[in-house]
Amino acid sequence: MSVAGGAAWRVSHQRRIEYDLVKAPDLFDPGNPALLSIGRVRDGRRFVVVDEQIARHHGQRIDAYFAAHGISARIVRFAGGEASKTADAWLDLVRNLDAFPIHRRDEPIIAIGGGVLTDVVGFVAGSYRRSVPHIKVPTTLMGYVDASVGIKTGINFNDNKNRLGSFEPPCRVLLDHTLLRTLPRRHLLNGVCEIIKLAVIRDVALFMQLEACGAASVAAAFQDAAGGEILDRAIAGMLEELQPNLFEDELERRVDFGHTFSYGLEARHGEHLLHGEAVLLDILVSCLVARARGLLSAAETARIFGLVERLGIEPDFALLDVDLVWHSLLDRVEHRNGLQRVPLPRGLGACVFANDINRQEVASAITALNQGMAAANDRNDQH
Repeated sequence: MSVAGGAAWRVSHQRRIEYDLVKAPDLFDPGNPALLSIGRVRDGRRFVVVDEQIARHHGQRIDAYFAAHGISARIVRFAGGEASKTADAWLDLVRNLDAFPIHRRDEPIIAIGGGVLTDVVGFVAGSYRRSVPHIKVPTTLMGYVDASVGIKTGINFNDNKNRLGSFEPPCRVLLDHTLLRTLPRRHLLNGVCEIIKLAVIRDVALFMQLEACGAASVAAAFQDAAGGEILDRAIAGMLEELQPNLFEDELERRVDFGHTFSYGLEARHGEHLLHGEAVLLDILVSCLVARARGLLSAAETARIFGLVERLGIEPDFALLDVDLVWHSLLDRVEHRNGLQRVPLPRGLGACVFANDINRQEVASAITALNQGMAAANDRNDQH
């Protein structure tokens, strides 16, 4: 290669990405070696970031685990939720880490918590000494089936979600479904919304599993056999979507279903609207846009709304402001390099990408949702 005025050099390198997702029930039992299955054990150290709620339930067991294995552990408690996904929180963790030096390659950071925590700690791992290894232990259903599965990390910045971040693969993801037992019902349903996303846009068999067993599995906090099958299928589906496109070189992504209009909703209502709740609102708006375009039949649309009702999820349609939702789409156009690339369901289990959604379509869908909510309230009042 040459250019006018002199020589030029091209660098080409392909980085190998390889990590495991491993089911490891009862992870904090000292007899379970999974938490120390990566890295140096003898005279080893671990920097461990633990969600405050998990620390309340399992803090003593976590302390005892590392003590039983002779590991010097610096355990830092972290407040979960979007309010903690900040540059200040990231820097605070970096300072704590820098005061407890670890080997650069054989003493991985361990992140134990929900999606916010694993996103922030992943960003710490990717930026400290230009990358140190880390292990993710998701403790929420959202983290279990979504946030911990891929390699994206990040923090919110300048009132924008995930505006700063990186792609940083973990060296292992440890999946302990027993940790879901202490989740409040709302947080279980928050994760279910991401499973609904996958079911509608790519996997009709998963949709049918949710119809048949979803409500019972939520009631059992996914400790039942059917719930385990739902979780396994959701993770496998997510990986099938992410693995060929880990670095998002291709911007038409089916897993972005529910992640167009939700962006603005979370930015405005993040203090009391969970991520999955925003995603579900987006899904339902998108389904009505798809219905109006003839991509979904009336029966398919009714099944989607019926599933939401059967699972006991109550979306707050009053949060759907047309201007907010429309500007969220415009922001996503920038994020998706100049095109809308909005995933819409084409029947159950299939997808098309739209680049020509207009404001009136969005407004009509929101109006229909609010009218439906009003009609439902009237029926409940009559009873």
